[in-house]
Amino acid sequence: MRRRLAPAIAALFLIAVPAFAQEPDAEAEESPAIRSVVQGFKAALAAGDSTAALGYLHADLVVYEGGHAETLAEYRAGHLAADMEFAAAVETEAVTQGLVVRPGMALWVSEMETKGEFRGRAIDSQGTETIVLLPTDVGWKILHVHWSTR
Repeated sequence: MRRRLAPAIAALFLIAVPAFAQEPDAEAEESPAIRSVVQGFKAALAAGDSTAALGYLHADLVVYEGGHAETLAEYRAGHLAADMEFAAAVETEAVTQGLVVRPGMALWVSEMETKGEFRGRAIDSQGTETIVLLPTDVGWKILHVHWSTR
């Protein structure tokens, strides 16, 4: 699996490093569209709508979750169903969140608290989320997601 993910990770760094070297966009005109993608993806997960959730994802998606890296196909066949079940079962509240928009990419970061019950287990956790988005011919798409909880 590492060999399949290496080109996507390398591309991410080739895009991200020059983009972050530029000055921030003062008004970030793309901000509402990007926020809509992130919020739509999360809402689709909570609603259990896999078709809608997958529609927000880039073909070269890489997801870091639970100590594993997954491609779009692996995520679709693996963690997607559990992520939808989890999102529907718990309440997640953003503690902090931010968006950095640069030409050719956007970075969404947040810290959150999650509470509820999942599969008979009480959940009371804090976590972080990083989402990298790229503009495409059909709008912004999520290229990378990294969820981490403690």
